[in-house]
Amino acid sequence: MSADYSRSSVIRVRLFASYAERLGSEELELPSAGLETAGQVLDRLRAMPRGDALGGATLLAVNLRQAGRETPVEPGDEVAVMPPLAGG
Repeated sequence: MSADYSRSSVIRVRLFASYAERLGSEELELPSAGLETAGQVLDRLRAMPRGDALGGATLLAVNLRQAGRETPVEPGDEVAVMPPLAGG
């Protein structure tokens, strides 16, 4: 299998802050099969051990652009998953 094939058949996920701590990694690669939206990526992460830490106010970005659950994803995309921001 070539490197180009493997890169194009996955969705790269970047986890931030407490989400990275809970899931034990700052980066994951998910097989792209069956993943058509950012929300489906989030659902897949929530199904992982300790994935219940990803709450309802989770922030998403696809390829460095703010995204909603319905934002389309394609093989080779990067999805960032961040806990809600707090501040004043």
